Amino acid sequence: MTTHAAPKPVVRAWRDHDADARELPGMSLGRIPLTADAADADRLWESGVRLVELERPVDLGAIGDAAHREAVDLLCLIRDLTARAVQVDWDLRLPAEGDAEQWKLLSHLHPPRGITGLDDGDDVLHAWRTRHYLCKLVWRQGPGFVQIRDRRWGDLRRFTADESHYLDAIARLDRGVAHTSVSADVLAEFTAEHLVLRVGELAWWLPYRVNRWLQEAMAV
Repeated sequence: MTTHAAPKPVVRAWRDHDADARELPGMSLGRIPLTADAADADRLWESGVRLVELERPVDLGAIGDAAHREAVDLLCLIRDLTARAVQVDWDLRLPAEGDAEQWKLLSHLHPPRGITGLDDGDDVLHAWRTRHYLCKLVWRQGPGFVQIRDRRWGDLRRFTADESHYLDAIARLDRGVAHTSVSADVLAEFTAEHLVLRVGELAWWLPYRVNRWLQEAMAV
């Protein structure tokens, strides 16, 4: 059996969100090939990128290991850019036979331009855009613990993990990993709390990491 690798992401990038400003000389950074690793978002930010456009949609209904890997790689990029308040223009394809509420798992990410696969896609897109704000689902590393704060459901849900096998699972899940390589009991707990997304055989960590709060900690 032949295994096909997922294509590396390629994005178009600009130094500003404003449509008029993007037309000024030097504001466009053109097409940028990425490496699909944890440093992509940092490299884009440090080069002055403040708006990114994905050339391919995030397709959660695609079939095959390479397609699943590509979807997770793109979600990693969107998640990590959202954490840096970089605007991301992207499109989301959901499986027509899937859970109609699946989009809510991703509602902490910068809202997409369009959603296909839902009968009420326009209503979902409106809700996503009007209810989105930064730090909606975040995690932070403390001395010997991880804290997760989740406001996707309208209230604050807070979780603290201080056992080594939880920290190891988060490190493994961060870029998306085969679900069988994560402790089954920990994965079940994270999944029950809607902190993990399954894409084929991959399990992916949904929260993005913050090093400091954008507001006072009690307000986030």
